[in-house]
Amino acid sequence: MIELLEILWERGRDAASPAPVSSSQLRVLYILERDEGINLRNLGRLLGAAPSSVSRLCDRLQAVGFVERTTSPTSRREVELWLTPSGRRFLAELRARREAALRSAISAMSPPARKALTEGLSGFRAAVRKTTDIGGERPGDQSARSA
Repeated sequence: MIELLEILWERGRDAASPAPVSSSQLRVLYILERDEGINLRNLGRLLGAAPSSVSRLCDRLQAVGFVERTTSPTSRREVELWLTPSGRRFLAELRARREAALRSAISAMSPPARKALTEGLSGFRAAVRKTTDIGGERPGDQSARSA
């Protein structure tokens, strides 16, 4: 099951843009979308990565035009990270491609199989919300975004 989802996800990612990104870079883009203006230190904490690794990830994303670095207005030593319009477009295209791939696969299923999938995914969603902070609101966050 996991392998099938990964295949669908990769098909969506590969078709979304001529400048594909690694899974680590994609994770950075999702974090920047959710936490606009985050600094490198906090990004590293969320990724569980060393500062030098985070900086290199951001260097590559900046090189393809998906990320912009700005000096913090509160501390000149701190750098804030922002998605560029190209980065936002990339994520929107990625989501659209992934949604199309999933819709195509689901439309090929029989009605009883779709019903079973819906029930199974509802149970899965409830379990995820009970066991992680994924899929629920984060403290102080009023909006939820999908991947």
